[in-house]
Amino acid sequence: MPKPKKRGGNHQRGSGGQPRNVQPFSDEDASIETMSHCSGFSDPASFTEDGPEVDEEATQEDLEYKLKGFIDLTLDKSAKTRQAALESLKSAFSSKILYEFIMERRMTLTDSIERCIKKGKSDEQCAAAGLACLLCVQMGSGIESEEIFKTLGPVLKKIVCDGTASIQARQACATCLGICCFIVTDDITELYSTMECLENIFTKAYQRDRDTNGVSSTHNTVLHISALLAWTLLLTICPMNEVKKKIETHLHKLPSLLSCDDLNMRIAAGETLALLFELARETD
Repeated sequence: MPKPKKRGGNHQRGSGGQPRNVQPFSDEDASIETMSHCSGFSDPASFTEDGPEVDEEATQEDLEYKLKGFIDLTLDKSAKTRQAALESLKSAFSSKILYEFIMERRMTLTDSIERCIKKGKSDEQCAAAGLACLLCVQMGSGIESEEIFKTLGPVLKKIVCDGTASIQARQACATCLGICCFIVTDDITELYSTMECLENIFTKAYQRDRDTNGVSSTHNTVLHISALLAWTLLLTICPMNEVKKKIETHLHKLPSLLSCDDLNMRIAAGETLALLFELARETD
């Protein structure tokens, strides 16, 4: 499944100094841009000479100034400040396409995300994993994105498999791992390695330490669900010979999860089974 590679411009690292009194990114920042873009599709006859004008260049510069400040603050000594900066960047990246801005600062962002996942606590790790997803979504597939995943992939896998990490952080990293791999990777070996990591997590729900309903009952259920859904997403881009192996391994085991007390697990198992049956039909 080769993907076309497009190399972007040379990257630049973010500005060094830490800004003070930087206001958090808000919906208002996005709404100004949204209004200006929407006006471009409006009927020209609807404008009057006295109507307000939006300086798009100034608005973009103001937005980028704020984002540069947030990127710098991801290196702050305060965990609360770092987390707030990550959340603000997530809000911005989910509100507006910022490809050129991100392309120039992708390595700085990647370094910050890696540091926050490695050294941060649960909430900070979750925010960093969420930002990593949006970073890959913004970048799309390509050589630069693969470089990002080569850096973050091992860190995400380590947290997913770390029994001492919080369930919330492991859950967020499992989701991030699946999404980023789906978007970015063109390496079949990396795809299989990522799927194996996720498989090692959700198959623990098959274990025999079961409750009266016949299904494993642990506090790890939310993690198993996230790993299963991420694995299912990656299954859709697997070569057919690998799909056949997965069908043989899991088709007779997944139905047991349909009796789980957790509704979300039942839904996830049902969706995965539906996909397996669909893929099995295509292999015939």
